[in-house]
Amino acid sequence: MTAPQANKPKTNEPKTNEPMQNEPKTNEPITTEVCVVGGGPGGRALALALTRLGRRVVLLEQRAGGARAFRGESLSPDGVRLLAGLGVLERVREHAHEVHRLEIADGGARVLDVRFDAFPYAYRRPVELAQPVLLAALAEAADEHGGCTVLEPASAVGLLADGPMIRGVRAKTPGGIVEIRAQATVGADGRYSSVRRLSGLERGARRTPLERDVVWMKLPFPAAWDRRAYRVRISSGRHGLFLPSTDGTVRVGLNIPKGSLRELRSAGLNALHDRLVELAPELAQEAAEGVTSWSDTTLLDIFTTDVRRWSAPGVVLIGDAAHTLSPILGQGVNHALADAAALAPLLAGALATPRGGRPAALAEAVHAFQREREAAVRRSRGLQLRQERMFTLASPPAAALRRTVYRALNASPALQRKVLAPAYFPGQVPAPAAAPARTEQRT
Repeated sequence: MTAPQANKPKTNEPKTNEPMQNEPKTNEPITTEVCVVGGGPGGRALALALTRLGRRVVLLEQRAGGARAFRGESLSPDGVRLLAGLGVLERVREHAHEVHRLEIADGGARVLDVRFDAFPYAYRRPVELAQPVLLAALAEAADEHGGCTVLEPASAVGLLADGPMIRGVRAKTPGGIVEIRAQATVGADGRYSSVRRLSGLERGARRTPLERDVVWMKLPFPAAWDRRAYRVRISSGRHGLFLPSTDGTVRVGLNIPKGSLRELRSAGLNALHDRLVELAPELAQEAAEGVTSWSDTTLLDIFTTDVRRWSAPGVVLIGDAAHTLSPILGQGVNHALADAAALAPLLAGALATPRGGRPAALAEAVHAFQREREAAVRRSRGLQLRQERMFTLASPPAAALRRTVYRALNASPALQRKVLAPAYFPGQVPAPAAAPARTEQRT
């Protein structure tokens, strides 16, 4: 790929903070208002939101053609609302699979059955949406608005610094090194964020490993199951997530003790099948057909990351780069979209000030962004950690207490709203009881 050309460098240009050894040729620099590093849902949504507000963006995507590793497909009702606000919901509607209920079974008995339509919000139903479809829709919408240049494959290898102020990114591309000079740089590059590390914000990060890892796989969908349901199956201290996928399969997240994959693999593939069947006996045939080698599985290391400061002069983090969450209740994509929706108007406003992008205006914008978003992230993290502890209770008295708690939750719609609304409906206010669900499929 040949890097886009730009104007000749000005005098007194910023310097890079991490020079490379034996690096390829350096191309003409690119000048923009915002450089977004990372082409996942958060980065793509932010680029779209900024172009809708008239700002110029350069987006770096590390993987050519959006060929990304296994990622979550679950969008909460609030995530659906955010897509509607970005103007892309209609683009993806025919590819989305609505979910109507959440079911938890413990010890072979159903203890919780949540009906999403019972919640008093305009957008009530979660959807499953393949991430390539979502990313393509966000990219197409941004392209139609104009103002967004995408470099792919391109990875950030350094930041441009002018004293304490970050003024852009040095990116490695197949055509050589490109400097993207920007008034604001956004790290949307995930749980192992390069921008977080390069900017020094990693020093304020606290990583908390959870007690489990997750082995992900896809299986044929059993004929007897309701395709409109999320399922959690618990057996003593073991549990698994069973999520309908848009391709007609069921995505399975099997939780195993932290670091125990090698032990599980040494026991053979039948040991994996046995664990699946222990949680969901009706999946015996599907497990045998769907997982014929370990290459049919993917391991996700489960941890949370709490970054004390999401920003430094000229740079800000969003999504997993700022606050890595666990896969419980499918919060990662939704918080990335919410971050993009919150940051875009603040950043656009700061860039629109006289002598746009002044450090003081940008600093106030990113500080306001963190103030607005960190409470919601904290609530989701707390709920996830409580659920993680509940799922892993193994002793008979503790498991009996867990079943009692879930049955109490099942019996009380008011308690369901109190517990689940912060996860599924954080940005919505109750709608009139008679209002129809806004996510209803047109079928």
